Amino acid sequence: MKTVHSASYEILRQQGLTTVFGNPGSNELPFLKGFPEDFQYILGLHEGAVVGMADGFALASGKPAFVNLHAAAGTGNGMGALTNAWYSHSPLVITAGQQVRSMIGVEAMLANVDAPQLPKPLVKWSHEPACAEDVPRALSQAIHMANQAPKGPVYLSIPYDDWARAAPAGVEHLARRQVASAGLPAAAQLRSLVQRLTAARNPVLVLGPDVDGSQSNHLAVQLAEKLRMPAWVAPSASRCPFPTRHPSFRGVLPAAIAGISRCLAEHDLILVVGAPVFRYHQFAPGDYLPAGTELLHITCDPGEAARAPMGDALVADIAETLQALVWALPDSDRAMPRALPLAEPVVEQGGLLRPETVFDVLDELAPKDAIYVKESTSTVGAFWQRVEMREPGSYFFPAAGGLGFGLPAAVGVQLARPERQVIGIIGDGSANYGITALWTAAQYQIPVVFIILKNGTYGALRWFADVLQVSDAPGLDVPGLDFCAIGRGYGVHSVQANTREEFAQALSEALAGKRPVLIEVPTLTIEP
Repeated sequence: MKTVHSASYEILRQQGLTTVFGNPGSNELPFLKGFPEDFQYILGLHEGAVVGMADGFALASGKPAFVNLHAAAGTGNGMGALTNAWYSHSPLVITAGQQVRSMIGVEAMLANVDAPQLPKPLVKWSHEPACAEDVPRALSQAIHMANQAPKGPVYLSIPYDDWARAAPAGVEHLARRQVASAGLPAAAQLRSLVQRLTAARNPVLVLGPDVDGSQSNHLAVQLAEKLRMPAWVAPSASRCPFPTRHPSFRGVLPAAIAGISRCLAEHDLILVVGAPVFRYHQFAPGDYLPAGTELLHITCDPGEAARAPMGDALVADIAETLQALVWALPDSDRAMPRALPLAEPVVEQGGLLRPETVFDVLDELAPKDAIYVKESTSTVGAFWQRVEMREPGSYFFPAAGGLGFGLPAAVGVQLARPERQVIGIIGDGSANYGITALWTAAQYQIPVVFIILKNGTYGALRWFADVLQVSDAPGLDVPGLDFCAIGRGYGVHSVQANTREEFAQALSEALAGKRPVLIEVPTLTIEP
């Protein structure tokens, strides 16, 4: 007899979801019974780390990742990480075990009451099948919904007595299904884009994470070169969509209304591709656009298009639209922008290292196709100035700003991209939110190099405290942390580096090995 259990595993197998990220409870055990040998179970010690690892895996692979959480409590523990997955358009298929159907209504222990409402609004779709026979179809729907633009997490609550029930007739069709989308602009829409870009006196390109997510970085380069445009990365950058040493590259826009208008003031047309307009953070009011400037917005997300406060938006496939523009646009006769000067080395004066020195050593010694998973929020500016990134999928940062992304996501990214070296750059404040991911890295021998920048404080929060004139706020410092002891406790080889030379040696040894390594670097606090 084909059961709901066997039919569901066949759907997962045929759709390529054979890695399961989870932390099981009693409700999940019937799903895990007879776990297939061609599947891999990645255990995380906390649901926040589980969702973070799956998020990194999905972002780096570009494919849905499967997550198995425990009822309401496990879902709640993963909600902070789910916030980042929502804003990064990460295709996660999240399942949660539910009590047996006859016990849900009486709210027995571990019943997920009103389960579909719990993860909203941080999922594209949330559902609990009305009967066991509908579980395979609902699982198929969840996979395809997660993977359709805009990609994003979905949630499925499954009573644990459903798995042993007989699968319905016709269930074999679900595993073979493929769902594709086509999002090329109509001819008239493309002509309008070309006309407006060609007519612009001084256009500028602003690129967001969905350019990198659609592997369109090379098309963005071709577009910038055709129109001789400078290229900025959209504010609150969670990915790197453009090579950082290209002559057109101008850096990351500030996440403030006034700051963006100031940076783009000389341009008469702003073309935003693959980003919201805009992800603001610091409250610095001003004009949304410089006087006399127009904005065109190309996005795969109808919600982003609808909520933007200015500009004309086109909802379309990012890669197809960029390719069509590159083919249709004539070459401009404007001069190419001049490359930004390289940042000068900082002078160390003894004592704690400056983060800039750490980044200079990374840029010198790390593989050119290294993948950086970064969650040291107070050092974002210095990192972008000093570390070259030229390959697609080279940078991941928490898209919602919620801490706890970095350590687990680095593990997930390395699982998805074993051919490239993943380097996690994590602040000491951030590290504690996802610290249990070190255990997973050690147990599965996932060779991430974790660099913990330890300045003893929440550095970005310190900066904000000064901006908001609340520098006397309590709870901003985190002294007394020994990450080498913590790392060793979880089974990760851990060393401390106090000088440039010690860090360079530790990094070289870590890159030459095939095991996870933690390098703790005491550093000064700098402004974001």
